[in-house]
Amino acid sequence: MTGKKILLIVVLVLLVTGVAVGTVIHSRSDVPAVTTAKAVRQDLVSTVSGTGQIKPKTYVNVGATSFGRITHLYVKEGDHVKAGQLLATVESEQPESAVAAQQATIASARTTVDSYIAAEKTAEANVEQAQADLEQKKFDYQRAQALYNEKLIAKQDFDAKKAAYDVDVATLAQRKAAVIQAKAQTESARSQVQQGMATLKGSDYALGLTRSVAPFDGLVTNVPVREGETVVVGIQNAEGSTLMTLADMSVITAEVKVDETDIVNVALGQTASVTVDAFPGQTFTGKVTEVGDQALLRTTGVATSQSTTGTEEAKDFKVVVTLDPTRIDLRPGLSCTAKITTAHKPDTLTIPIQALVMRNPAEETKLFNNHGKAASTADAAPAGQSALVQGAYLIVKDGNRMRVHFVPVTTGITGTTDIEVLSGLKEGDEVVTGHYKILRTLKSGIAVKRDNSVTAPTVTDDSSS
Repeated sequence: MTGKKILLIVVLVLLVTGVAVGTVIHSRSDVPAVTTAKAVRQDLVSTVSGTGQIKPKTYVNVGATSFGRITHLYVKEGDHVKAGQLLATVESEQPESAVAAQQATIASARTTVDSYIAAEKTAEANVEQAQADLEQKKFDYQRAQALYNEKLIAKQDFDAKKAAYDVDVATLAQRKAAVIQAKAQTESARSQVQQGMATLKGSDYALGLTRSVAPFDGLVTNVPVREGETVVVGIQNAEGSTLMTLADMSVITAEVKVDETDIVNVALGQTASVTVDAFPGQTFTGKVTEVGDQALLRTTGVATSQSTTGTEEAKDFKVVVTLDPTRIDLRPGLSCTAKITTAHKPDTLTIPIQALVMRNPAEETKLFNNHGKAASTADAAPAGQSALVQGAYLIVKDGNRMRVHFVPVTTGITGTTDIEVLSGLKEGDEVVTGHYKILRTLKSGIAVKRDNSVTAPTVTDDSSS
């Protein structure tokens, strides 16, 4: 009999326990499970990413400067060249013949100058001879005049001496004029030489245009022509032939496109890390050296100021990152991704970005006070007080239960997964971070249970469904 009573008591205890456990399980079956995270202090880095390609800071298209057939290409794609190195030549028979003819003309003109200089010296010698004869005739004339005044010679003899003197005066004047003429001819011949030299300079320039040389040390990145092809010079709106593209790889840049929503945070001098698809595992450092002012259409890459359509498609801005010197042989056109550090806050209060939601604080306060139940129509907030603000759902203890309470949050810089909290929360506060479907309909005052197990679905999975 005693054994039956004990068995009955055990059955009753088990029954009561089962009912209690079932009641608890049933009461918690309607409580949503949420993922949570705590507000913590950490170093926060805000970055902006952009994709693009490696480009040299300086590169030129070496174009044809003379019409004709390419006679020789001295370099090929991928070659490193030095400034002044010969790259290619175009047929040059005509300018070479013009230079040779002009050189011969100059040589002839210089011979003429030499002959005129000799004639000039001869004329000057004749002047000296005439001056000596004139001196002699002057003395004879003066003696004859004195004798004639003394009536010692006949007038005929005196007139002969005077006539001889007058002839020598005229001869001296003539020979001096010949000197002036000879000097004028010499100057004229020298002018002919100078004119020939100027013409030769032009001919040499025309000949030089048939030879293409490297303007700086660089890398040959493209050679679109072959020996034997005929090239033309660009005129007005007609583009000329391009012999090759030369890139100065001493300064390498990463030219990337940054989304219009992020460009306001990018400034000159900011540091950046660049990864190149062709070199996995390698990270290159650099600084922002150019921030574009023109928005570029994402589909075409054309600046909006040059677009004739009124499309509202997404836009990007060009950002140039100059890389620090590296020993790795980067080549133009390699695809790359730049991660630009726009801000850095050490030891700052942060929460996960996905914890932020937009709610009406007044309505959320009423819901919290009413344990998540909607207020009556009479207590509803006026239409003018329905402004949404940014905030997070804070976990608050209510006895043995956990409830959520919406708290407005002021934020600062944004990191990869976390965001800075300026006000609204303190270190150690626990906030709801997911799941997305629950956050979308979550209300203040609702009881929740914590489920941070690794098997719980992620925010990304929920949002993509």
